[in-house]
This record gives sequence, structure tokens and C-alpha cells, in this order.
Amino acid sequence: MTVLRVEDLRVGFGGPDVVDGISFEVHEGECLALVGESGSGKSVTARTLVGLTGDGAKVRAGELTFAGRDLTALRERDWRGIRGGRIGFVLQDALVSLDPLRKVGKEIDEVLAAHTRLSGTKRRARVVELLAEVGVPDPELRSRQLPHELSGGLRQRALIATAIAGEPELIIADEPTTALDVTIQAQVLRLLADLKSKDRSLLIISHDLAVVARLADRVAVMKDGRIVEHGTVHKVLSRPEHEYTRQLLAAIPTEHTRGSRLSGTAPSVPRPRREPGDVVVRAEGIGKSFRGPDGRFRAAVRDVSFTLRAAETVGIVGESGSGKTTTARIVLGLTEPDAGSAEVHGQSWAGLGSAARRALRRDIQVIYQDTLAAFDPRHTVAKVLGEALTVSGVPRNRRRRRVVELLEMVGLGAEHLNRRALQLSGGQRQRVAIARALAPEPAVIVCDEPVSALDVSVQAQVLDLLDDVQRETGVAYLFISHDLGVIRHACDRVLVMKDGRVVEEGAVETVFLSPEHPYTQELIAAIPRLTAA
Repeated sequence: MTVLRVEDLRVGFGGPDVVDGISFEVHEGECLALVGESGSGKSVTARTLVGLTGDGAKVRAGELTFAGRDLTALRERDWRGIRGGRIGFVLQDALVSLDPLRKVGKEIDEVLAAHTRLSGTKRRARVVELLAEVGVPDPELRSRQLPHELSGGLRQRALIATAIAGEPELIIADEPTTALDVTIQAQVLRLLADLKSKDRSLLIISHDLAVVARLADRVAVMKDGRIVEHGTVHKVLSRPEHEYTRQLLAAIPTEHTRGSRLSGTAPSVPRPRREPGDVVVRAEGIGKSFRGPDGRFRAAVRDVSFTLRAAETVGIVGESGSGKTTTARIVLGLTEPDAGSAEVHGQSWAGLGSAARRALRRDIQVIYQDTLAAFDPRHTVAKVLGEALTVSGVPRNRRRRRVVELLEMVGLGAEHLNRRALQLSGGQRQRVAIARALAPEPAVIVCDEPVSALDVSVQAQVLDLLDDVQRETGVAYLFISHDLGVIRHACDRVLVMKDGRVVEEGAVETVFLSPEHPYTQELIAAIPRLTAA
């Protein structure tokens, strides 16, 4: 049975159509994946299907029906009876999608109250059950927390729990696993596959083709608002016909791409890496605990030790809550450890005065995942980079020339100087973030999920750029990521963290090919493979 039928859908916002005449169907118990890069029209399509395109949108379609009902004829009152109850919608950006002033349990309870007849007591129990189903640890505790108190992965799982609470017939999920660690991603994919086996229908929007391979039955590849290739997932991923599809597949980091460039269409040729130099970061027995909402202290980091050398990339992997980001903040001097010490160039952060801390901070910079939040939206690129150079002590008369040099180093130019964050693409913002981190000529850059929010081809460009910068400058990277394919491609050594401890470490190939700890084995077994099931 056809649950969703789309024929010649066109969506515009006053200019050229951003969705330009696409057609597809989703059947009962089936998963269709829409894949493509930012700007391809995927997310606009998803929002149109739940009546959230926006007031300024012009939507036209030969047919747009859900369970035989004409969606183009619905008023907002009609949509409220469908969204959440019959069509579940999972947005990518959980921090924006969840009410920052409402506990996550209340978000889920609202759906249950609107679309079920459960009593208040039973709804509260069901909230905890749903959070457990999507892999949230301590679900009862987490249900009483606000979104900002949860990691990105936990927020995304809470959003998925909200989407499935009303037991909808169709679930539309826009990048549902982008923020998730590999084991939780596998758990969520199993959950979605289980829903599909119960005759629920899925429309998955994703740039992760390995996720698509695990879950989808059919895949439609979008580019510039049009579907350029459509077929079974096995056919499209194993025998792609369109050049754009082939480019997407070639840009994915795997065990075979290490040491090679990912971007561009030329065949990848392995390139020799720099030999690591002197130790630039040393962590010795660092530990840190935080008080939870129940008043109890919980250890976020326990007795973590490692070194990082010049021109070396050390990866840190582990699930949300494993201590990755807290470890990075201690190394950056942003969080004071309860035990142990972190040193940069042999200088510990402990006991440093403000002037000495500022001087040491020039040697260690950071690139964050969310570049939109990392930049002041009022500031131009010139001001963002100019401020970084001012703090670094660059004289005023040399700043503009140095700003242009930094932009050129990351593949941008002077034409970007007067643009603000919202006027840049995600890949351009990340390039500016890298330029800002390079401004003080640091010895170390902490990369905290620097490519997890990027499309696969833009991710490839940024990974190649980071590699080029390291070869040119000898900068060291502490690279935090939940994407094990990225870690294997980019890193020399890797630390595996669980419950605040390093449970395994070593050369990246050794750890990936011969993992010793059961948790590492579990992580590697959970990596989605680019082969259709």
C-alpha cells in the first residue's frame, strides 16, 4: 500500500525553485532515503511533507497525498492532528528543536497527551520507556533534565523518542543519526528497522550513505533540487550511474583512504605523513567530577594520561558521556581538573595567572562542531579573524594582509572578508573556523567534532585541508569524533574512552584491526558499512 505519494513537487521562496519537480512514493513497511548535500532540497522536501515549509513558501504539486489525503489542502488545525500522531518528524538540530526551558520528559509527555489516552502516571512511565528504547542511559534522571544539560547525542535521542511516542504510520527523519556515537547509532538504526518491520514507513534524509545502506530499501539522490538517480539501495550504492553519486561515494573516509586525498575526482594516491616531533601536550592522571541534578557527583574523567607530539594527530573516541569533551576542555585550560595535570609545551595550566594563561593559550586553539554558534553573527569574517590576530599581538598594519593570507591558506579569498556567518555555507564557516584557529600560529589545535555536521563532500574537503595544514605547519591535532571512519582516515593514534577512562590506546591501524578491549570491539563491530543489506 502506498502511504506517501509525491508527484512533480515544486517549492520556491520567491526565486528559483529549491525543489524542482521531484516525484517518489513511500510504501507501507518501506524505507526510502533521500541523499544529497546541503542545498540539494532534501530538508525543504521533508518540511513540506509535514506542513512546515514556512509562510513565504510557494508549494505546487501534481499530487501530494498521505494515506490518500491531499496534504496541499490542509489547514494548520488539520496538521496538528497529523504531525506527531500519524507522521512523526525528527529534525537534525536537537538543540534548536527542543524547548530550552522545558525538561525533555515534558516534550515527550506532550505528544503522549495529545495523541494517546494514557493517564498521567502511565504517560510518565511511558516517557522513561521511550528514552530507554532509544538508548538514553539513566532515562528517569534524564527525563528531568533540560536540553542544555544533555550532550548532543542525548538530545538527538530524546528528539527521536518524541517523534515515535505517538506511534505514527510514517516517520520522516532528517539526519537522525548525525550527532550519535556509533553504538548508539546502531541502536537507533535497529529501532527504526524494528518499526519498519511492524509496517511503519520511513523517509530518511541523510548524507551518510553507510547509514542509508543499513536501513533503506530504495534511495533517491538529490542535487540542485532534482532527483538525479533513484533505485534500490543495492543498485545505487554498488553500481551508481550518475557522476554525482559516484563523487559522493568516493568522498567517504574508509580504511582504504588513509593517507590519501578525499576531495576531487582524481584517483587518490597515498602521501607520506610527517614524522611526529617533540611532545607538545602531556596529560597525567587527570580526573574531573560534576554534580548532577540529583545532587550526586559523577566522575566525567578518571585517571586519563596521554601525550601528543608535533605533527601528530591523536583521536579520542567513545560514546556521549565517555569524557571526550571534558578531557579536551581540561587540555585547553577551560576546565580545572580535580586530579592530575595537563601541560602544553611543559607548562601546566594549574596556578597560572591570567596573563600567563593568555600567553599559553596562543599555543593551543580549538575548532568546534557548531561554527554557527561559535561566531558572533554580527561580525564579518574580517572582524572574526582580525580579533584573533589582535589577541595574538599582530600589529594593526599587518592584520589585513595576514587575514587574507589565512583565508587563502584554507581555500577562501578576499571576497569573503565582508560576509557574516549566516552568509557562508557550512563548509565555508568551518574553513573560517580553521583560519581563526591558525591565526596565533599554534602548536596544537583541538578539533571537537569538526566535520560531523558537514555533507560528505564538504567533509572530504575539510579533512584534506586539515591534512594539508599539518603537512605545511607541523601543527598537532587532538581530534575528537564519533565517526570511526574519520578517525581511521585522519589519525595516527587513538584513545578509546568509556565511562571517563581510557580503555584502549595505540596506533590507529592496530586498534582497528586487532582491538583488545570488549568495548573497542563493540564500537568497531557497530560501524555501518557501505554495503546494502
